[in-house]
Amino acid sequence: MTVGRKSRGYDAAKKINGRKRHITVDTLGLPVMITVTPADIQDRDAARDVFWRLRLTQPQITQIWADRGYASDLVDWARERLWLSLRIVSRPKGVKGFVVLPRRWKVERTIGWCMNARRNARDYERLPQHSEAHA
Repeated sequence: MTVGRKSRGYDAAKKINGRKRHITVDTLGLPVMITVTPADIQDRDAARDVFWRLRLTQPQITQIWADRGYASDLVDWARERLWLSLRIVSRPKGVKGFVVLPRRWKVERTIGWCMNARRNARDYERLPQHSEAHA
């Protein structure tokens, strides 16, 4: 494996060994920003860096839809520090099994597009910046 120990980790909840990609997409599902982190970093912790970079590079974006992994004090932090409206997309209560969630399926589709490339399916890149540039 060519990936250094400092840039990879293990996320027990998602059963991922290596790296995670945090993807921000527009309303069509086209990638706006991709950040690659070690897998052991929680989504809500990585989101602060992602939202900060998003605010600097795309100041016209004012509203973000996210899943429950980004809930907690992150909603207040984004509103107070970055003037971003963070809205959490939740599963409907009482529903069992697979459910297509509004707005979230676009991100899942984009992840599928990115992972379709063999180079993105494995951690071939030594630096996370190279993975970000390729995805």
